[in-house]
Amino acid sequence: MADPDELGTPAGTPDDAPTVPGAPRVGHATRHGRLISRVSLTARRHRVPLTVLGATLAFGLFGTGAVFAGAQAATPAATVAASPAPVPAPTPTADPPRPAPGAPVAASRIRTCSVADRAADARLANLQAQVMNAATGEVLYDRGGTTPSRTASAMKVLTAAAALSVLGPEYRTTTTVVKGAEPGSVVLVGGGDLTLSRTPSGTETVYPGAAHLDELAAQVRAAWSADPSNPPLTKLILDAGYFGGPEWHDSWDTVERDLGYMSHISALMVDGDRDNPTANTSARSTDPVGRAGAAFAAELGGIDVVERGTAPAGAAQLGQVASPTVAQLVDKALVVSDNTVAEMLARLVAIQAGAGNTFDAINAGVLHGLAPYGVDTTGIHVVDGSGLSDFNAVPPSYFTRLFVKINAREANLGVLLDALPVSGQRGSLSYSDRFAGDNAVADGAVSAKTGWIETGYTLAGVVRAQDGSTLTFAIYALGDVTDDAKQAIDTLTTGFFLCGDNLGNG
Repeated sequence: MADPDELGTPAGTPDDAPTVPGAPRVGHATRHGRLISRVSLTARRHRVPLTVLGATLAFGLFGTGAVFAGAQAATPAATVAASPAPVPAPTPTADPPRPAPGAPVAASRIRTCSVADRAADARLANLQAQVMNAATGEVLYDRGGTTPSRTASAMKVLTAAAALSVLGPEYRTTTTVVKGAEPGSVVLVGGGDLTLSRTPSGTETVYPGAAHLDELAAQVRAAWSADPSNPPLTKLILDAGYFGGPEWHDSWDTVERDLGYMSHISALMVDGDRDNPTANTSARSTDPVGRAGAAFAAELGGIDVVERGTAPAGAAQLGQVASPTVAQLVDKALVVSDNTVAEMLARLVAIQAGAGNTFDAINAGVLHGLAPYGVDTTGIHVVDGSGLSDFNAVPPSYFTRLFVKINAREANLGVLLDALPVSGQRGSLSYSDRFAGDNAVADGAVSAKTGWIETGYTLAGVVRAQDGSTLTFAIYALGDVTDDAKQAIDTLTTGFFLCGDNLGNG
């Protein structure tokens, strides 16, 4: 109800309406009605006693009647009333159209499955995470999911995706030997195959499908002997110029090399520069080119001098061997998180994309390779292919969107999906400290890339949830973390598995 002070004159009864002699003025009568209404309203609001109200109303009406009587008595009897002016008929006004109701808004689904207790685990330190329904594209869970941050080895997913785009799954790079400019010399030209092995052909190294130096040496000896004018081979020149710049990134901790997780990156090396070619984790040297040269000289025999140099332009080729395919390299980079192979792929991508051949070219090369997938790369910065640098920056939301395409096997991404570790079954998610205990309920349901550096643990991939839905996810546990952050990440991921599409964001 409107406040009395806001009540106006009723429509069609203006205060200046003309009068007819002998008839009461409509405006005044209306005011009487309003007076009664206001007094009545006041009585109701202020609970005025009815007797007082009645007296007040009677007095008001009596006073008004006296005024009317006085007015009539004051009118001269001889006065003749003038004919009233005709009152114009009011112009009808159309009512404004009533607004049509809008389309009904669909009710948002209320999801009731919570992982709040799992996400509150202190072992996760500074948590960033995002979960998406792969079928609908709906973000179900988000904790800082759009903030670019360091990824650890989850970066290898981006490197692999770029390699499959730029190089293709069947691409191989080659190591060649050409005739040197000096008599009796040959040049071993590295083509970026860091899996080339010094072990005897037929030996299985950590790199399935790797080429072997003894095969290359046999080709060179045969080609050299085929030309009787050639003097004996006495000099080996090593050309590692296919990769440029520093061999070790200044943001990497040298403990990675000493503990056997990463080598210096050069275009010429053998067995990922491992001391032990059959061990995934094995100490590396500080001179991979020298190690490769010494091994090849031993295979050729008769070499007196080994030095670095450059192959002459147009030199005759004496032998060539090829690396494993990109598909095989992607599998190795992901399933056991091989850092050296990831850097090999990143550098080859940068070169093929025309970005350059140094660490500084990797960002442009990888982003070029990711562009065809149509996922926004805003905010992403790629320092290396392996994820060892603290200065890589990728938001979890990029992983959730890229993994939708990986799960759908778009383009060549099915290769990547098949190369991922699987909870309790394959690779770095099958180790005894992953998805154990209560988390074993998710065995076989999580295909994801693990990550670890001193300042963070990560996991990103696909969950085939208990309710049949497929989720894509990324979890970063960043900051002052310890090794048991892995178990906290597994526990949170298991929560995603158990909730499925009923996962709430609370």
